[in-house]
Amino acid sequence: MSLDAPLAAAPATAPVTAPVTAPVTAPSGDEMCSYALDVWTDHPTVLTDAVAMAAVLREAAAAGGAVVLGEAAHVFPNGAVTMSLVLSQSHLAVHTWPEHDLANVDLLTCGVLEGEAIVAAVARGLHARRTRVTRTMRPVTAE
Repeated sequence: MSLDAPLAAAPATAPVTAPVTAPVTAPSGDEMCSYALDVWTDHPTVLTDAVAMAAVLREAAAAGGAVVLGEAAHVFPNGAVTMSLVLSQSHLAVHTWPEHDLANVDLLTCGVLEGEAIVAAVARGLHARRTRVTRTMRPVTAE
């Protein structure tokens, strides 16, 4: 795998899809929701494994009913991973700090998407020992 090349992504004509279920606390069509998730893990090897990280993010996206349109990743000399999934409903991104056993995750949702389920799945996939989540509603209209 080339470190600067996109990871294997579904072709544009056949996006990865997940069934959409009734959201628990999804924003309405006139709102977006931003999640900042900090995850400290007892299993730091996942923080330097781009393939494992991609699997965690894809599984989390599917858990929240997201449609993945594409993805990109970069691995830094110390092994830290920066990765982003482009979602039809916005994006899911991570940057890892292996020297601190930490991953910072950003999720922006729009429309009917289960952000809470995505955040919970990322925390599980990274074997979180501690998490901190900041959730901000972001209106679309100027009213």
